[in-house]
Amino acid sequence: MPKCFSFTATKNRCLKSTFSSRGLRSTFTDLKDGTIMHCWVPKSKKPTRPDLVLIHGFGANSMWQWSETVRILSRHFNVYVPDLLFFGDSYTTRPERTESFQAQCVKRVMEANSVTKMSVVGLSYGGFVAYDFAAQFGDCVEKVVICCAGVCLEEKDLKLGLFAVSSVEDAANILLPQTAEQMRELMGYTFVKAPAKVLPSCLLTDFIDEMFTQYVEEKKELLLAIAKDRKLSDLPKITQPTLIVWGDQDKIFPLELGHRLKRFISPTGHLGENAQMVVIKNAGHGFLYEKPRDFHKPLKAFLLGTTKTAPPLDQT
Repeated sequence: MPKCFSFTATKNRCLKSTFSSRGLRSTFTDLKDGTIMHCWVPKSKKPTRPDLVLIHGFGANSMWQWSETVRILSRHFNVYVPDLLFFGDSYTTRPERTESFQAQCVKRVMEANSVTKMSVVGLSYGGFVAYDFAAQFGDCVEKVVICCAGVCLEEKDLKLGLFAVSSVEDAANILLPQTAEQMRELMGYTFVKAPAKVLPSCLLTDFIDEMFTQYVEEKKELLLAIAKDRKLSDLPKITQPTLIVWGDQDKIFPLELGHRLKRFISPTGHLGENAQMVVIKNAGHGFLYEKPRDFHKPLKAFLLGTTKTAPPLDQT
């Protein structure tokens, strides 16, 4: 028997209305290679405002992840919120699964919307894409914000015990829950105080049905592509002013990876001299939900500050 009511679907409709009220509209861009990208773009672009791209992570769709951020930043920026491939309404028939390909698709969407200069903010998996975007298209990117994204991880870190799991396959089972109990496990990793303990299974199952049942194998392939043969020595260079934000109790990407990214210095311009770091206290991987004010205050200050001299935000 089909469900007569879905809380998650209802919330989706409300978020679409919210995005629209913030001056955004839903668009689809056909990249003419078997790839369709969905993106929220300004209804009316204001030439006096800078352009900003918000790139979501795994889990709920981009609206759920960036709703509060859009509310705060749409007053100051032309905001663009793409769905990455195999999330929301974006998909491809092509075989590529790397964050590099994701970044290329986002760039083509920006080109289709006549965006030539922008700042990028990436959350978790979206941070991998944002970093690669800045590396590939450096002349187009003014500032970069990497939020709890283990860009500096190496494949060997899994075997050395840095993570709670020892393989990408185990990580995929956590990050792509298919049952209420698996959803509770994911939320336990994501939040310091997991709300799933008090949520009924029917709500968790409803959320899974809406958010986690499509493109499961493709999403597993995205995770495998992140870690495969990954070495710090192969990480490309970015030179843009960069803000790193982390929760001090992150169980998905441990805080050590944030410090590793901050320390990543080289004479040819790797992160280090250009990087600032904010550590949010008593917060996990889901600090965007747990401590929204502690995230948005430094984010807004960094993005609105001068490009070369950002405010001193290091709270480590």
